[in-house]
Amino acid sequence: MKVSSLQENLSKGLSTVGRAVPVRSTLPQASHVLLQTDEGRLKLVATDLMIAISCWIGAQVEEEGAVTVPARLLSDFVTSLPNEKIELTTPARGRGLHISCARNEATIAGMDAGDFPPVPGVADGLTLKLDPKTLRRAIGQVQFAAATDDTRPVLTGIHTLAADRELTLAAADGFRLAVHKLPLEQDVPEKVEVIIPARALREVERLIADEEDPVEMAFNAGRSQVLFRLKSVELVATLIQGTFPNYSQLIPQSYTTRAEIDMREFLQETRIAAIFARDGAGIVRVQLDPSGDKTPGKLTISARAEEIGDHRGEIDVKVEGEASKIAFNSRYLQDVLQVLDAQQVALETTSPSSPGVIRPIGTSDDYVHVVMPMFVQW
Repeated sequence: MKVSSLQENLSKGLSTVGRAVPVRSTLPQASHVLLQTDEGRLKLVATDLMIAISCWIGAQVEEEGAVTVPARLLSDFVTSLPNEKIELTTPARGRGLHISCARNEATIAGMDAGDFPPVPGVADGLTLKLDPKTLRRAIGQVQFAAATDDTRPVLTGIHTLAADRELTLAAADGFRLAVHKLPLEQDVPEKVEVIIPARALREVERLIADEEDPVEMAFNAGRSQVLFRLKSVELVATLIQGTFPNYSQLIPQSYTTRAEIDMREFLQETRIAAIFARDGAGIVRVQLDPSGDKTPGKLTISARAEEIGDHRGEIDVKVEGEASKIAFNSRYLQDVLQVLDAQQVALETTSPSSPGVIRPIGTSDDYVHVVMPMFVQW
């Protein structure tokens, strides 16, 4: 192989695929990155056997070929080089990679490209085209609610349902539930219900940050792999097998109290209360009082910790229904409020022991967030 590319392009490509390189792996090849010529471009591939990211960069190809080398070593070296042309060559009968740039030269020992873990093909299944901004917003509003431990593997993924002209993403960790519905421009010929690893969708969210062209999401016929195809990047992930909880039963269908709250004020007061909640099991208390004849409704957020102190903040709000009290984990409240893009949110409650529901106001009815309450002495 004999290829030349700009340092900037190669460094960016290695950074893109490097997120799929495992920190630790029992398979030596998994800690490597594959460099392969592909129709006049240089293809970079990395995988941890659950997620594989492929990236194509512009290059001048003089001789075809492929090699794998340690990903971290190559990335650190290329990043430190000056922004000039880099020449990559592999010896005819060797497994190393020779790199030259300006007045720098290095040789990195590698492995045979044939030993690199293959990236599963995704074909013969459903393919959807999605607007990158809409998809990124949807992922951002649900991914944080997925579980981070493997006690229940299905909860570490995001339930994905494609039916009719709608794509629904849902995540839950046993303490909260986030559901976002995206309208589709085309009818879905067959219903698809799968669980995509939350980590894979976080990578997609990062990759499509500057994307303008539609993103392709494809499933294989066996519903075991999902592919996200961008302009010059592809991500393939292994789907999580199992049954996701029937989350529609967890969303309260009624309420006794509903408050319309300025989102920024709500987030700010929650952050202030969280300072005191740190030493009080992370609990913030929320109290809603309806408006009087001449006074507006009021939301009071408080937190206290023994031997530390307490805090109390108030916001004028519009309250419908009766007075109510409920307590939440401060982190859970902050997580949802900081991903919403609405000016106002609605908080719906039924009792101190029933889940609270948060919905954005002023946008389409495409998002709902359910938070389990904390049990406290009032």
